[in-house]
This record gives sequence, C-alpha cells and structure tokens, in this order.
Amino acid sequence: MTAGAPIVACLKLVDHRPEVDALSGAVRTDPRASGASDADAAALEWALRLGEAWGREVVAVTAGPAAADAVLREALAAGAARVVRVELAPDAPSEAVAAALAPVVTAAAVVVCGNWSLDRGSGSVPAYLAAHSDAAQALGLVTLAFAAEHPDEVTAIRRLDGGRRERLSATAPVVLSVEGASARLRRAGLAGVLAAGAATVEPMAATPTPVAPVTAGVRAGPYRPRARVLAPPPAGLDARQRVLSLTGALVERTPPQHIVADPPEAADRLLAQLRTWGYLP
Repeated sequence: MTAGAPIVACLKLVDHRPEVDALSGAVRTDPRASGASDADAAALEWALRLGEAWGREVVAVTAGPAAADAVLREALAAGAARVVRVELAPDAPSEAVAAALAPVVTAAAVVVCGNWSLDRGSGSVPAYLAAHSDAAQALGLVTLAFAAEHPDEVTAIRRLDGGRRERLSATAPVVLSVEGASARLRRAGLAGVLAAGAATVEPMAATPTPVAPVTAGVRAGPYRPRARVLAPPPAGLDARQRVLSLTGALVERTPPQHIVADPPEAADRLLAQLRTWGYLP
C-alpha cells in the first residue's frame, strides 16, 4: 500500500420518503426529501475519522446524475477534501455502479460504504468494489477501531445472528460497509456549508464495462411446495370413493416418531419417509 493513500467514502442519493401509487405501483420521489442514507452518512463519518487519525485525504464519491451532487456537497461541508461524481443512470445495477466507481477507489487505502441503501437494500456494491480493487472486505460492521500509530490497520466488529458479534482485523487495501447506527455524521460549520454550496462538482464519465445480463428466472409469488405424487385410484370406484382414495381420508396415518440417530442414519430415515409419502421418486 502506497504511503498516504486516500480514504474514500461511497455515497448515494436516495429519497428518504418515497411515495408509492397504490394502484399502479409507480414510485414518486421528491428532491426536497432526498439525501444520503443514515448508513452512508455513517460511512462518511468513519472515513473522516480515519483521515484525521492517519493524516490522509478523504474523498467522497458517488455514481449518478447531476442531482447526486447534493450528497457530495454535504460531504464537502463535513470535511471531505475532494468529491467525485461518476455520471451514471440512477437505475444502474449494483455491478455497473461498482464498475463505474472502481477506477476512483482503486488507489484508496480504505473504502467505507453504507451496508445497504434505502432504495434497494441489497448491500452488494461494497462486495463488488472489493472484487474490482482486489481488496479485502469486511461488511455489515457496527463499529471500527484504529490508531494513529498503526496506519492502514483497522479492527472491526460485525453483527452476527443470535446477538453474537465477530471481531475482524483488516489491513489496507480494504472495503468496509457500516451500519447506520455505528456513527452520527458531524454537524457541518456555516463556513463549510457556504463553501460547499459554491463549489463546482465536475462529473467524470463512466468507463464502459459490459455487465452480464441476469438470465435466471425470478419467481414472484408465494412459496408452493413440490407436488406430491399420488397413485391413481383403483378402477371401478364411484366418484365419492375416488375422492376418498385420492385424499387418503380413510387411510391409517403414520404416528409421529422421535428418532435419535447419527447424521447419516437420520438422513437415510428422512429420505425413506419422504419416499413413502410420495414426495421423492
């Protein structure tokens, strides 16, 4: 890692209170309610703290149309040294967003992102950025720890299921994603706000990167279990008897069983029972 490599905060302009038409499902956004999400604001705050501790330049980046300059001006007011906006369609997929930001963040020591955005919530851009930058990644973090005497070294705590926590140690280059509650963005001073409002944000053209289309079908709707295979009823039955035969209403049921067995034996017993019920061939 090159000494003095910058700290990068990735931001995204999102509508905090979008309106959804109940009939058409169309989403209407209001620029007056738009800005960075709590997770992105926390990412910017952690980037500023890292920059202060290590004496590094903090760069705020975003990908989107000209309206996204608003979040960059907020970053300038809070203390970012530089801002970069990559021109990109607002509905671009996560792969395209990461590919567009990759040339900007490749030289960074640490890239800090929000763990998920308000509009999609996938949280996949940080992982894509780490892949593009060949950097380590630590995602879904609740806090960070670092020291001025150990630049490029970060200790993080990640939330796990069941109330557990995982402690991670990462060395630059690394991509981090943080939760919105992990830090509160500092209040910008009046001088910073005025200077940021007068600053010019120059857009940067995105490098064309082919993104493979998603060809797998996406199922929409409630879960439907696999159909059970039933043998046809015997010939010569009337309609009522056929229904009783198909539904198994008069068939003696297998009572519940409690079996204690090793994993291989337990798996064999389960598969055998599923075949008996007709769920497996």
